[in-house]
Amino acid sequence: MNIVSKNKKRVVLPSRPDPPTVDQILEDINRAAPNDPVFSILEQTGQDSSRPSDTDVELKFQQCRQYLELNERLQEARGQLIQQREELRAAGEQLDRDVAEVKGQPL
Repeated sequence: MNIVSKNKKRVVLPSRPDPPTVDQILEDINRAAPNDPVFSILEQTGQDSSRPSDTDVELKFQQCRQYLELNERLQEARGQLIQQREELRAAGEQLDRDVAEVKGQPL
């Protein structure tokens, strides 16, 4: 009896392409026809497929400004807290030395 071994070759798949860049995605969206199925799906789901309005852009801009201002204030507050912590630590060490000195004096 002759046993034939089946030699399975491993199929090597091609590597995946790189994902598209943001510019490529935007270019693809801008080139799409208005009747593209993606836009009709977005309309059905209540998502706006049009470009943001000027008021939307202004609102986002104001939100970004507020975020940056708040972030700056938080960084300043962090610096002040670090300084105050160091001052308290130094005052605590001085207080410990003063207490030790007072305890060391005869009554």
